[in-house]
Amino acid sequence: MPRPEILVARYVLPELLTRLQEHFDVDANQEDRLLDRRELCARLKGKAGVFITSNERFDAELIGCCTDLAVVSTMAVGYNNIDVMACTEHGILVTNTPDVLTESTADFGFGLMMAAARRITESERFLRAGEWTHWTYSLMNGQDIHGKTLGILGMGRIGQAIARRGALGFGMKVIYHNRNPLPADIADPLGARWVDKSTLMKQADHLIVVVPYSAAVHHIIGADELALMKPTATLTNIARGGVVDDAALAEALKQRRIAAAALDVYEGEPKVNAALLDVPNIVLTPHIASATGDTRRAMANLAADNLIAALTGGTPPTPVNPEVLAAAV
Repeated sequence: MPRPEILVARYVLPELLTRLQEHFDVDANQEDRLLDRRELCARLKGKAGVFITSNERFDAELIGCCTDLAVVSTMAVGYNNIDVMACTEHGILVTNTPDVLTESTADFGFGLMMAAARRITESERFLRAGEWTHWTYSLMNGQDIHGKTLGILGMGRIGQAIARRGALGFGMKVIYHNRNPLPADIADPLGARWVDKSTLMKQADHLIVVVPYSAAVHHIIGADELALMKPTATLTNIARGGVVDDAALAEALKQRRIAAAALDVYEGEPKVNAALLDVPNIVLTPHIASATGDTRRAMANLAADNLIAALTGGTPPTPVNPEVLAAAV
């Protein structure tokens, strides 16, 4: 019986490729270049599964040309680059990689917040440019973190991990906004208090955005929301590009309507709104919140686990649309 064929759309560690080759005939893009739409469609012909990242866009048109495809396994938590509804209609299982990157992403998000609040990257640029000639009382004065109010928009796994760092490590007061309040056994140990979005914007000294992307939350933070924030507040986005209106944020930073911001994700990435590059009071990183060797390896292995289980009669650990599995029974 022939083995299933899969496409690995981006570079993976050699040991992971070896693992996949134990189960499948593998067409691997180890050059690590983003395949254009035509090439991706051509290389998916005859493939039962595909291993992707958050960069490959699987819309209804592309899915329609994948007549043999049974599984799309993304090495990411977010899957807004995949038309899950179209996959479900075509009987294609979608899987993702939650949990394994929670702590590393929370570390990074908290670090970004601290860098923005304490003007760390801004002060490094100042030093490297040779502008530091003497000490002054007000040199690079930033905002405290300890004892301040931490606001979290999106209190899922990563939001809760950030809340733990703030409450238990820095004595911060935690407020958050979700569609629904957390159960008391989760919220109470952190002293985390649910508030409406308007209150979150007004009261947070440091606001971190970790809400999953969907059309419903596009520009959930725009000019109106930024206008509610304290002039001393900071905003950190580690969610997805499009959750924050980047143009409105750049204007708010330029006008010093908020103190600082930190972004790891952008609208239209890898392109970055040029206005964001022109303001000094921002920390910018290239979508690397989960970028540690251990975490990326865990993400890749979970994506492989999903592919192997789905195509060899097992149960994938983290399906996005499990109704496809139910329909196949």
